[in-house]
Amino acid sequence: QVQLVESGGGLVQAGGSLTLSCVASGRTWRSYAVGWFRQSPGQEREFVAAVSWSSDNRAYSDSVKGRFNIFRDDAENTVYLQMSSLLPEDTAIYMCAAHLDPSGRLATTKSAEYVYWGQGTQVTVSS
Repeated sequence: QVQLVESGGGLVQAGGSLTLSCVASGRTWRSYAVGWFRQSPGQEREFVAAVSWSSDNRAYSDSVKGRFNIFRDDAENTVYLQMSSLLPEDTAIYMCAAHLDPSGRLATTKSAEYVYWGQGTQVTVSS
């Protein structure tokens, strides 16, 4: 069992930056692919970014590519989502998720592939 806890959300002006953290407990973070998703009221959950456990592969949605960066610190059991040039449309609850991937190569974009989910952290971008 893996428990995920997100932090780092908040209120920021458009053009600003935030870095979200996703800390895992219960098992070692190694061998787990990790993704970030977001959901705003009345919208479906949307893929944001993912990283393989080897960190060799990363994936980003088109809407955040070039503005967001996902990276991990396995020594700290933490995956970060560094967000810059934030837009009001980035406002959402951001959730991290994980699934076991022995290959170490997957940066999974589909939410159905993920087994463990955090509760989320609110990000609000004002115009």
